[in-house]
Amino acid sequence: MQSDQQRRVERGVYLSLGAYIFLSIVKLVSGIFFNSDALVADGLNNATDIIASIAVLIGLKISRKPADEDHPYGHLRAETIASMVASFIMVVIGIEVLISSIKKMFNGVETEPSLTAALIALFGAAVMIIVYLYNIKVAKETDSQGLKAAALDNRSDAFVSIGAAVGIFGAQIGLPWLDPAAAVLVGLIIIKTGWEIFTETSHNLSDGFDYEEGKEMEHKILDVEGVENVGDLKARKHGNRAIIDVTIKVDPSLNVVESHEITEKIEDTIKEAYNVESIQVHVEPEDGKDKDNLLN
Repeated sequence: MQSDQQRRVERGVYLSLGAYIFLSIVKLVSGIFFNSDALVADGLNNATDIIASIAVLIGLKISRKPADEDHPYGHLRAETIASMVASFIMVVIGIEVLISSIKKMFNGVETEPSLTAALIALFGAAVMIIVYLYNIKVAKETDSQGLKAAALDNRSDAFVSIGAAVGIFGAQIGLPWLDPAAAVLVGLIIIKTGWEIFTETSHNLSDGFDYEEGKEMEHKILDVEGVENVGDLKARKHGNRAIIDVTIKVDPSLNVVESHEITEKIEDTIKEAYNVESIQVHVEPEDGKDKDNLLN
């Protein structure tokens, strides 16, 4: 990613961070003042996003460090590790919100939240939709998976705020239990989001790779002129980029220069189609196996 693109991605993360700081303060103070459990839970949700945004920023800074003796592949996984730490924090806070809200539901709701709390929740939803639209646009233009994930989180936060507003409006029409019930829903959403981030990051850190994407790469390599077969293909995520090792089978009569030209075509093809950090192509002579067997 070029420096200009990196700056654009960082601006998007800073925008999210600023919005989360502002909204979490407004919602937590307003939720307490206007007696709304749902708004307080929504504010805590934004507070977890502050931690997540800071973690992403730290990860982006570290990931830009060049390769060294201890990290020959570079530091791109720093962002992934930071996201995993943030997911733990999100799950813990989500569980706390869930337990607190359930206790209030069973103990009975003595106060009714103010209508102003609902308007504040809707204001928060509008802010996060604007942030989402900006970040998803930049993410598509820069092909940044990290910012894309942040943008989707922005959109999720907008939905959470809308849910909180619905709960508060429900309390206004004689359903006071709907406010803490909405807080329960917010807690579940926080836990779900944290779990999804954890599963994705743990999959990447354990060298997991999407099977279908791997098969697509195989097909693209087979389409390169001179490739008879793909003997083996291994890929793993390094941050938001992929490291690929592939073994190809070629005509045994080709010389070294001709084989090398094929590997260069493969590298250009895969790097053009995917976000690749590096690709190693190993060449072996074709042993006579049917090329169509690999595709079945």
